[in-house]
Amino acid sequence: MTLARLAALHGVATEYAPSEGVTVAVPDATVVAVLRALDVDASTPEAVAAAVEAAERAGRERLLPPTVVHWQDGAPRPPLDLPPGTRLTVTTEDGRTVAGSAGAAGAAGSAGSAGSARSAGNGKGLDWGGLPLGVHRLSAHAPDGRRSTATLIVAPAHAPGPEGRSHGLLVQLYSLLSGRSWGMGDLGDLRELADWAGRTHGTGFVQVNPLHAAVPGAPTDPSPYRPSSRRFPDPVHLRIEDVPEFAHVDQARREELDRVLADAAELRERVLGKGALIDRDAVWEAKRRALELVHTVELGPGRRAAYRDFLAERGRALEDHATYQALAERHGHHWRRWPEELRDPRTAEAAVRADAELAARVDFHCRLAWLTDGQLAAVSHTARQAGMAVGIVHDLAVGVHPDGSDAWAQQHVFAAGMSVGAPPDAFNARGQDWGLPPWRPDALAAEGYAPYRGLLRELLRHAGALRIDHVMGLFRLWWVPEGGEPTEGTYVRYDSEAMLAVLTLEAHRAGAAVIGEDLGTVEPGVRESLARRGVLGTSVLWFERDWAGTGRPLPPEEWRAGCVATATTHDLPSTAARLSGSHVTLRHRLGLLTGDLERERTRDAAETAEWLGLLQRLGMLPEGPGEEAAEVRAFHRFLAATPARLVGMWLPDAVGDRRPQNLPGTWDQYPNWRLPVAGPDGQPLTLEELAASPRAHDLLRVLAEGVGARTAPPGARSV
Repeated sequence: MTLARLAALHGVATEYAPSEGVTVAVPDATVVAVLRALDVDASTPEAVAAAVEAAERAGRERLLPPTVVHWQDGAPRPPLDLPPGTRLTVTTEDGRTVAGSAGAAGAAGSAGSAGSARSAGNGKGLDWGGLPLGVHRLSAHAPDGRRSTATLIVAPAHAPGPEGRSHGLLVQLYSLLSGRSWGMGDLGDLRELADWAGRTHGTGFVQVNPLHAAVPGAPTDPSPYRPSSRRFPDPVHLRIEDVPEFAHVDQARREELDRVLADAAELRERVLGKGALIDRDAVWEAKRRALELVHTVELGPGRRAAYRDFLAERGRALEDHATYQALAERHGHHWRRWPEELRDPRTAEAAVRADAELAARVDFHCRLAWLTDGQLAAVSHTARQAGMAVGIVHDLAVGVHPDGSDAWAQQHVFAAGMSVGAPPDAFNARGQDWGLPPWRPDALAAEGYAPYRGLLRELLRHAGALRIDHVMGLFRLWWVPEGGEPTEGTYVRYDSEAMLAVLTLEAHRAGAAVIGEDLGTVEPGVRESLARRGVLGTSVLWFERDWAGTGRPLPPEEWRAGCVATATTHDLPSTAARLSGSHVTLRHRLGLLTGDLERERTRDAAETAEWLGLLQRLGMLPEGPGEEAAEVRAFHRFLAATPARLVGMWLPDAVGDRRPQNLPGTWDQYPNWRLPVAGPDGQPLTLEELAASPRAHDLLRVLAEGVGARTAPPGARSV
């Protein structure tokens, strides 16, 4: 009984391939540690043998896997390994019962995986094709008396796709300040941006950074990709003046509210006029003070009824999140250091009920979630009213902070002592550790993927589309044992069929498209699987080359259609920075270059010249080289000429901003996630100034003309 066999039974890799033709063995100590996080003892040869025997016996005795998937795509599926004469019963979401024999053929996967199901092909078989979309219960009763139940996910063949082609904006919301912002961009600014862009330039979407709830307390991690909770938005994004009760704060509290408004104006002026960085903590402190005052205003009958409905719909998930927020105010956010009875959400309930002050704070945080949800709904409505075909594209981070709300409320589905990251590759020889605890694939399957379903449902409430960061995580994630180096991690596999089935089902229910961020190292077959299920990819201009052939930039007609095509992202230099070469100088100044500065400048200049040469040959740079704004337009003409379903413009590119929003590999050496949108001179620009910018109008006009004049040709490459 080998360790490799045990690891395979639990989806843990004992080797991986960082590049073609190269295989790296995973240290045994890593495999043992990962198995321990899955509650599997592999500490001794005897323990390994016993664990293998137990897993194989469970696989033989179990009639059904924990979760079964049936795609409504008409394709035949492998049979369920059930004894002849086994009776199957499906209880649907709405309580209807459908029964039939498993017959000679049904469906399922291997031990621990979701199965796929189809009709037995005879009149006595279960009518799989007649089952409605949804999450149902499947029961099996074998002739030998064994019984088994499973979650049955009946999913559409693919997620909804955007109608036609659209161009849109990519923006980090905190960076977009207006004359009304409180020191960082908010949902009021997002609503104004969507309204202006949709009505003036016919944009089809606005994609924003994750708006997830941040870990409470100061200083807050400014990264939107390491949140406390992915299930609930952060009230720091509220436009306070748009809260209906704001106008009704009584006179006794009005003086204090005026002081808060004065502080908010100062925060805005510091960023826009004095060159200060965005201070999320200061913004939240001002908004918290204002919201405390607004909270004293009694809700009207209609608003109170709407609030009660929201509480009932969100249920325990919201109660847990609000309880965590209240407890973190009193004890700090490190929940593992809280009094023992508060470390578990269920035992913490009694403490909240017995403490009137704590219960009031729970209600306060529930109210904030409701207010934020309402403003998100208003943004979505405005985008649609402005004519956007897609609307707001929300972003799902790959994980959560280990000390945050989700990790506290859902401890049983997170792998203790593990962190998600990335293995060593050509760009990062040391690998990466993102400090995010991974979901346990076995726990997700056992719960019928309920945590994942609930997460998607919350995010899709007001989304025209959902972007999934590191979408490869639906297939496998790199787990790094606590205290180890990223190089000492390994891949753990997830049931991609089940993950994709839940994703397409929830997207279908919401009528939303799905975009996967599939940059970097992608396992063979992953892009094809995603495309088959209607998940769009992400194509960044600088990475689109004929890597298998000439190595030259791909001409536009050879790009895939099933993607969002962009010139850059929040983790990459802006187009202006690429053209000027300033990103190389910045990396050198911060000690991030691994080679000689002049050699890197020469290489970078050659790459830029190669692209500009292609643009000239294609007639996309009629002004000729040398003028930055014209060259930026040429790059976007190129993107518009591809068959990509969605073409995104990084908002800072509209005004020549040269500073990256995030510089991977840095922490306090660079102000990641704290910079406002600025012009070429680094001077911050307001939303009003951006909307009046001739440069921005010219660039958006190029996209509108290019995308509006084309449709994806029949037979265009999808992956």
